[in-house]
Amino acid sequence: MKKYFLLFLSIGVVSISCSKNDDEPVVNPDITENPIDPVVETKSRADYPVQDFMWQAMNLYYFYVNDVPNLDEGNYATLDEYVDFIASESNPADFYNNKLLFSEDRFSFLNEDYKALTAGFSGISKSNGLEYSLARFNNSEVIYGYVRYIVKNSDAATKDIKRGDLFTSINGEPLFFDSPESNNTSLLRNADTYTLGMADFDGNEFVLNGKEVTLTKQEGLVEDPILVNKVLDVGGQKVGYLMYNQFAGNSGEPLNDVFGEFKSEGISDLVLDLRYNPGGLGYITQILGSLIHQPDPLKLFYTRRFNSKYEEALEIQGGLKTNFVADTGTEDNNSEIPLNSLDLNKIYVIATGNSASASELLINGLRPYVEVVHIGSTTVGKNQGSFTLVDSPATGFGYNPDREDEINPNNSWAIQPITSQTENSEGFGDYSAGLPPTIPIDEDFSDLGELGNPTERLLARALQEINGVSAKTNLSAKYPVDMIYSSSLESANGGRLIFRDIPALLSERLKSKLNK
Repeated sequence: MKKYFLLFLSIGVVSISCSKNDDEPVVNPDITENPIDPVVETKSRADYPVQDFMWQAMNLYYFYVNDVPNLDEGNYATLDEYVDFIASESNPADFYNNKLLFSEDRFSFLNEDYKALTAGFSGISKSNGLEYSLARFNNSEVIYGYVRYIVKNSDAATKDIKRGDLFTSINGEPLFFDSPESNNTSLLRNADTYTLGMADFDGNEFVLNGKEVTLTKQEGLVEDPILVNKVLDVGGQKVGYLMYNQFAGNSGEPLNDVFGEFKSEGISDLVLDLRYNPGGLGYITQILGSLIHQPDPLKLFYTRRFNSKYEEALEIQGGLKTNFVADTGTEDNNSEIPLNSLDLNKIYVIATGNSASASELLINGLRPYVEVVHIGSTTVGKNQGSFTLVDSPATGFGYNPDREDEINPNNSWAIQPITSQTENSEGFGDYSAGLPPTIPIDEDFSDLGELGNPTERLLARALQEINGVSAKTNLSAKYPVDMIYSSSLESANGGRLIFRDIPALLSERLKSKLNK
């Protein structure tokens, strides 16, 4: 404990007195007490600012820190040994991925531009507005794409392309995906402009129909994560339907407005559609969960567990408790507006293999209090959260939009490592294999239907349950999707659960210790 405390203390000193100078070592305390003569030193930490920042931040926060020998400060007896290590990989991305990540970590990532990354958390990205999935047909080598929906006010919204359309070629070549290294589908992610060859499906194969659609990505496209919200009349019952596509910042108060409409309409049931929702910000999960259940800040929603030395430094052994909330708070310029909670005891959630992270946290966190009827398929299985970490020792390396002037101007890299594991109020968090559905049903690429229309397959199945129809129509998919990729994985929120609070809390607690 003393060793770890001294390590945190060293970083705390840097955050207070050395924010302008990153040359002080922050590794093994023995090194700081016996610095190497700078005259003898041939390389310095200042020569590798990105790798140095990455190691420091990962050593503090990484959930798997004890599983990565390279992150053990005891491995470096001298400052020279530490510098040799961070100098061992010149490419920062290779250093992070090859030297600092645990082999079983599926979700940590990084970005060379923290501004682009953090903008994406608010639904702002470079995009043409096409939301799609790629799939393999009937276990063959045939790859096809289908349009899930089109983002409003995008380039795609101005073109002749819509939900349910199929495509099998890009820039005149058939889609192929032999491996992650050998494919042309990466053009969809990387090319600013491309042309899709549209196709029809005749029940046996895909046939190009001669139609082509050219799409161009635009900087700063803002996607409204609330794609559809409406009140449906189901056998005389009023049912609210909300399709929510990412837990984006700036969506807390719009969500509250939607629930205000549901409340004024007197809905009896709610269908929450998260089928394409890859995750996002943890505090939005609190808002949405409280809108569904109860705005009770004294009731436990979920717990986050961290690595052991981190919990010791924060004095939160057993994890950090996160409760429901009574208002929208102040993040992202929210105005602490009281929540229009529905206080439901049962909810119908549409979730699929595209639903991850914050979507799964919401489902798992509600289950001890609310009967959650999960319609669709097994979710991704991400029961972990992360922080956005930047080269800003004064903020505990946590990204703070109000303190961007304290980020090293010569280092724009951000890392997003797994820092915590979540569990609900009953202690359940073991869903790395995904959350299985209560009612299994797949989308059918040959008949996707209109989102929000009561006849759309997955929504229709939810409405059957609500209406208590005894003789249920068979809604199973004739042509279910064997997905290999989806565009939601490209977003900053793709498969992610992002928290902002702990680095700042750590920084403040360390400063408090130093001032005693």
